[in-house]
Amino acid sequence: MKHSYTPNGVCSTQITFELVDGKVHNLEFTSGCSGNLLAIAKLVEGMEASRVVALLSGNTCGYKNTSCADQLTRAILAAQRAESRGQ
Repeated sequence: MKHSYTPNGVCSTQITFELVDGKVHNLEFTSGCSGNLLAIAKLVEGMEASRVVALLSGNTCGYKNTSCADQLTRAILAAQRAESRGQ
């Protein structure tokens, strides 16, 4: 199922991805630090969503209390909740 998430407090304006059998696929960030975000997308492709959350949750960017990687974990958790509710 394809998911879309609007992050807060970071440069990226949109995160889209699919969860297939509990794994992250086709991750895309809109805006933000292109090179870093492309690298994150490549690194997590096919990874268990729970592993991505464990690795990236709480990661910060500069003076911010979050990061695009941390926002990805929030997006994944929201997507998992939505899927468990059948949405």
